[in-house]
This record gives sequence, structure tokens and C-alpha cells, in this order.
Amino acid sequence: MPATRHDLFDRLDQLGIPHSTVDHPPVFTVAEGDAIKAEMPGGHTKNLFLDDKKGNLVLISALGETQIRINRLHRHLGCARFSFGKEEPMFDVLGVRPGSVTAFALINDTAKRVRFILDAALTRYDPVNFHPLSNDATTAVSCADLIRFAEDTGHEVEIFDFSSLLDEADAAQ
Repeated sequence: MPATRHDLFDRLDQLGIPHSTVDHPPVFTVAEGDAIKAEMPGGHTKNLFLDDKKGNLVLISALGETQIRINRLHRHLGCARFSFGKEEPMFDVLGVRPGSVTAFALINDTAKRVRFILDAALTRYDPVNFHPLSNDATTAVSCADLIRFAEDTGHEVEIFDFSSLLDEADAAQ
């Protein structure tokens, strides 16, 4: 069984990570969360679950406004071309459904199958805001504590500057 919101909050408490949560109607896109963002300070996120033909799984947590050139990213990460991960492996590995993808879902990846990529732009915000395993709430933690949480789940945190992919596109023109 995947971890519940209660399990997540217990884990954060065990790690001494302060957190605050706001309940709200379910949101499925970054744009749908605009009203929530207006009421909560910090960096608001988008999270992408990607896979490639070689079976590599990647979770990206990025600032909501960050442009991510998925068609260029694979070369920088040493993977085959990415596509959006399917619902079944997402649930099997991260224990969440589409619309609820979150860095907190690393708690469910006990086999360490997912590679975790954190947007460099997001590291400049405090707090950072993520769904607590479902898209009907938003939980805020400090960015340093998010990294500590991810590392406690056994995942290396790779910080990546997605603006470098935009610069690459400009240089190619």
C-alpha cells in the first residue's frame, strides 16, 4: 500500500521538518492552482514523471513557470528520449495518480527506481509547495528540508538548470 498523507506527515515530523498544509479542491494543472498560489507564499511547483525506452524513470520537480524542453533533456541526463510516464508504472512506483505527482511521492519508491531532478530555479524559493500525495491539498516545506526528505528516502537530489536547455535552443537557431 502506498503511503498516505498521514504517513507523509509522520515522516516529516520524525525528521523534524516543519510543514504546513492548505486543503483545497482538487487541481490537475498548474493553471488551476493560480488561486491557491495567490494565498500561499513560496515556490509553486510542477512535477513530471518521465520514462524512456530503456526503463529509466525520472521525477522532475520544477518551479511552475519553468520551461522544460523534454525533447532536449535526455542528452543531458544520459538517457534515451523521454515520454510522459504511464499511469500504471507511476502508481506502482510512486503510489500516486496523474495530477498528484509530487516530490513527496519519493516516500513510496522504496526500490529507488526513480531518478529525482530538482529545478535549480526552485532552490531559490522558500518555502516550496507540493501536493501531499493527492491533489486536494498543498504542503509547504523549506527547500533545504525537501532535499533532506528526498535524501532520507534514499534518493540523490540532482539539481538541474532547465534554462540551459532554452539557451541550447537559442544557440541552434
